[in-house]
Amino acid sequence: MMKFDSDKSYSFADKPAFSAFPIARPGYPYIFAAAFVTAVFALLGLIFPALLCLGLTIFICAFFRDPDRLVPQDENTLVAPADGRIVYAGMEEKGPFVDGPCLKISIFMSVFNVHINRAPVACKVNKVAYYPGRFLNASLDKASIYNERNALFLEDEKGRQIVCVQVAGLVARRILCAVGPSDSIERGARFGMIAFGSRVDLYLPQDAKPLVRVGDRVWGGSSIIGTMP
Repeated sequence: MMKFDSDKSYSFADKPAFSAFPIARPGYPYIFAAAFVTAVFALLGLIFPALLCLGLTIFICAFFRDPDRLVPQDENTLVAPADGRIVYAGMEEKGPFVDGPCLKISIFMSVFNVHINRAPVACKVNKVAYYPGRFLNASLDKASIYNERNALFLEDEKGRQIVCVQVAGLVARRILCAVGPSDSIERGARFGMIAFGSRVDLYLPQDAKPLVRVGDRVWGGSSIIGTMP
């Protein structure tokens, strides 16, 4: 269950959807295709295949759900860039996208998590870099280095540098990013998604303080995962 701190103020980073069950737009083709096949089987009287495809259609709808999120407004707060489970949270002597020591926090998204990605802080996009690669299980640390990934080099309002990396997983074959260089993003605002199981890595300044541990469950845009002085 998502938890909120009653001492903090929250607001929506994006305009709330006028829907009880919002669906991310990239999911529409998959949903329509699955629904069409379901209808064909049903019209042909093939009950078992129709029920299987109906179950698949419902699963795809659930996978591409895109709920609105309330975002904490504390100035130095870092929010989770994705839903899922913390699989790494610790210092590294040198990250693949930064020079020198940094704090790395990694979130693994299973196929049952919301896969929308959100900005960890209010920031400007300095650079977006895509790296082709493999499709290892995204829960493994080596996925950060070897898998297909898309890195966003961000700068917050105080000039602090953050790198947010979308990492494809074992099943994922498509990384979507809706922002580019010079774009500004509000804390907790949507910037992209990864389809069907994946990972998001955050590389933060070494003086950032983590507020999560390995095994913790977080919710994109709403869960506080750390602070920066």
